[in-house]
Amino acid sequence: MALTNRRSFLQSAIAGAALSAAAPAPAQTRNQQSGMAYRKLGRTGMMISEVVSGGDPIRSDNYDHLNLALEMGLNYLDMAPAYGRGDCETAYGKLLAQSPGRRDKVFLTTKISGFTNIRNQMYKEIFDGLPADKQAPILKRAEEMKQARFVEKPGYFLEYYPGQRNQIGPAYLSNAMQQDYAHKVDGSAKFRDFMFTSVEDSLKRVGADHFDLVMCPHGACTPEELDIPEILETFRKLKQQGKVRYLGVTSHTDPGGIVRKATALGHYDACMIAYNVINGGYLEQPIAEAAAKGVGIIGMKVAMSVATHHKSLQPVPQWRIDKVERIVPGDMKAPMKAYLWALQNPNISAVISNLWDKTYIKENLSIVGKKVQLQSA
Repeated sequence: MALTNRRSFLQSAIAGAALSAAAPAPAQTRNQQSGMAYRKLGRTGMMISEVVSGGDPIRSDNYDHLNLALEMGLNYLDMAPAYGRGDCETAYGKLLAQSPGRRDKVFLTTKISGFTNIRNQMYKEIFDGLPADKQAPILKRAEEMKQARFVEKPGYFLEYYPGQRNQIGPAYLSNAMQQDYAHKVDGSAKFRDFMFTSVEDSLKRVGADHFDLVMCPHGACTPEELDIPEILETFRKLKQQGKVRYLGVTSHTDPGGIVRKATALGHYDACMIAYNVINGGYLEQPIAEAAAKGVGIIGMKVAMSVATHHKSLQPVPQWRIDKVERIVPGDMKAPMKAYLWALQNPNISAVISNLWDKTYIKENLSIVGKKVQLQSA
């Protein structure tokens, strides 16, 4: 099949997949404990704990404390090959191996880290081979697209980790080239091979035979990245092989645009997006629309709006902390208030928390099930 026709063909296939994905799955409960609150992750039917475990701090020498979280009813473990170059996944595998049958008591999620780099590298190679008179209008188009979407607007864009802003330029260069050069990128076996290899390697590190949810891309910057035809194509093959169950996407940058795109495509079952007391006003509508279509939403970077472990981003601006202090009543730490704020939104299934040690577990899991009257900012 010619590449020029392939995208439209796959878009038709995607539309069919969207229709088949619309029916919600029955509720699935795991590790339910008294004292923990659970919510359904959209049409997946997975009843996940309101606070789930983030993989960023989990390593082979720092995971045993999660036994306490499991005892308290946490049932969702998030991971990615990018965390500790796979050591996060190895650590979770050790946690699961401590108790027979523990795999079936939790929901496991991994990501396809580095996936969008393939797209950006291929377009950049094409760009570098063009004469200057063709490069200039592409760069102009990329900047215009970025500016039109306000993706770096203060209050909407927050820097959650060093180098995050540097990912925007390459993504928009790819977007600007897509209309003229997609035929040289679409259909590349690099996308499929990368996804297959990533999932296989992750399964080996965890010692599991399947993941409940796979997030692809990991850290999408632009809605166009979700259009890569090989994502759905490869996911469906992995699902047929019994290695994955549901498809999701994560986004730190332009989370509203990503949620809208994922919802419109129809085959994405969940989105894990940067959502917090600072950028929340921009996200209420796309989140509500996603929830109405059965797309589960997990809020990430919720507490990182008011606290961060990245020294280069410290100190967090005091006005952010003051804002959450004004909005959420009660005597508790600002990060705990940030989580509590997010969970007042019924369209959010859970918040993801970096549970560094037992203190973090006891504090952050203490806010589940709580309802508060939010105050004016």
